[in-house]
Amino acid sequence: MRLRLPSPRVLVWIGMAAFAAEFTALSVLRHRAFNTGRFDLGNIVQSIWTTTHGDFLQQTNLHGEQISRLGSHFEPILVVFVPLWWIWPSPEMLLTAQAIALAFGALPVFWLARKHLGSERAALALALAYLIYPPLQWLALDEFHPGALACPLLLYAFWYLDENRLIPFGIFAALACMTREEMPLIVAGMGIWYALTRKRYRFGAAVAVGGVALTALIVAFVTPHFRHGAPLTFYGRYKDVGGSPSQAVRMIFSHPIHVLQIVFDHRGVRYLGQLLLPIAGLCLFAPFALIPALPLLAINLLSSAYGQTSIHFHYTAGEIPILMAATVLGAAWLAKRWPRALIPIAAGVLAASLIGNYLLGPLPLWRHVPGGQTLGADRSDVSAHDRIAARALELIPRDAVVSATNGLGAHLSARKRFLSFPVLDGAAWVAYDGKHPSFADRLVTGEQARNALLRVRHSPEWRLVFSEDRIYIFEHMPDI
Repeated sequence: MRLRLPSPRVLVWIGMAAFAAEFTALSVLRHRAFNTGRFDLGNIVQSIWTTTHGDFLQQTNLHGEQISRLGSHFEPILVVFVPLWWIWPSPEMLLTAQAIALAFGALPVFWLARKHLGSERAALALALAYLIYPPLQWLALDEFHPGALACPLLLYAFWYLDENRLIPFGIFAALACMTREEMPLIVAGMGIWYALTRKRYRFGAAVAVGGVALTALIVAFVTPHFRHGAPLTFYGRYKDVGGSPSQAVRMIFSHPIHVLQIVFDHRGVRYLGQLLLPIAGLCLFAPFALIPALPLLAINLLSSAYGQTSIHFHYTAGEIPILMAATVLGAAWLAKRWPRALIPIAAGVLAASLIGNYLLGPLPLWRHVPGGQTLGADRSDVSAHDRIAARALELIPRDAVVSATNGLGAHLSARKRFLSFPVLDGAAWVAYDGKHPSFADRLVTGEQARNALLRVRHSPEWRLVFSEDRIYIFEHMPDI
C-alpha cells in the first residue's frame, strides 16, 4: 500500500505548529533561566499590568519616576494583551503569544508563493524557509517586543495588497502601525510598491503620504507629549548623521558618500549578508518589492548601536516580512524565465535557510553538530542557581515596591512601581543577583550596583532575609 503524504497546506500548518511549540518552549525556558530582564520584557509587563489596574501604559523609569510607555515607543497594540493578562497573568503569556503570532506569518508567505509560482509544493518550500529563517527565529527569542508582531501583520497586509483587497490591507496595515513608530514607513513603502507595480497611483500615493505623515506625527508630537519635553536618548545613536531624524535626512542628500561609508562598514555588510544569504539573495530579483524595507534598513544601518545591525535582536521585525515577500516575487521572476527550474529554485531557498540556520540560527541542537552555531545555545538551560533565584523571589510581596537588578526584573515587574537597583527611592524590598548579572546590569550599573549592595548590607534600615548562591533579598525596616 502506497503511503500518502499530507498535502502542502497541511504540512504548512504542521510547520507552524512545530515553530510555535518550539519557540514557546525555548522562550519560556529562557525566562525561567533568568535570561530575560527588566529591559525589555519587564517594562512591557509593567505597562500591561498598570493598564489592567487603570493606569494606561504606565511604567517606572530608571530614575524611579512613573512615565507613559508611549513616551519611549508608540506601542498602543499592547492594550490587546490586557484581556489576555486577566486570563493568564504571566510574562510567559506574552512569550507564547509572540511565538504563535510569528508562526502565523507562514500562511501569507504560502498564499503569495502559491499565487505567483503556481505550485503548492514550491509554496510549501518558501513557507518553511520563512519558519527556518534565522532572523525570524532570533526575533522569537528576543524576549517580547510589540514590534515583533508587525512581522506577521505586515505579511498579511502585503498579501491583501497584492490581491487588491484594500480594506483587509488597511486593517492589517493599521494594526502594524500600532506596534512601533517606524512601522508606518514600511506601510508607506508598500504604497509606493503598489503604485509602481499596479499603476494605482492615487491609492499608492495616499498610503505613502499617510505612512510618512503618521511616523512624523508620532516622532514630532505624540512621543514628546508623553515624555513631557524630556529628550529622547535614542537619537544619540545617530550622532554620526546629525543626531536627529531631520538632520539625518538632510545629511543623506548633502553628504551621501559619508552616509554610504557608515552604511557599508564592516558591521553593515555583515548584517546585510546575514539577512540575504539565508534566502539565497532571491529578493534582489524583485527590487520594487524591497522598497518598503529601505526606511528600516536605513534606520538600522545608520545607527551606532550594535543591536540594530545584528540579526539577534528585534530590530529586524519590519525587514523580515518585506524580504520574504520580495523573495517570493524574486523566485517568481526567475521561474517565469526558466519554468523547469521552479522546484529547484524553491528548494534552493529552503536549502539556503537550512544552511543559514545551521550557521546562524538559535536552535540549541546545533551545538551538538560540528561547525553549528552555538551562540546562546545554553540560554534555555535552567540551572540550580535559577531555581534558587525563583525561590528567593517568592518572598517578595506582589504589591510591594521593589528594587532589583535587571536580570531579576522581568519576574518582578508586574506591580505599580518597580525600581532598577541601585535606585532605592521608596523601595520596600531589594532583590540582587550577584552571580548572574544580565548585559544591562554589567553595562549600566555594574560597579555602582556593587557599591550600593555593600551600603544596603551594612545599613540598619535593611534586613537580609535571603542569602544563597549570591542571591540576596533585603526587606526595608523603616522603624529601626
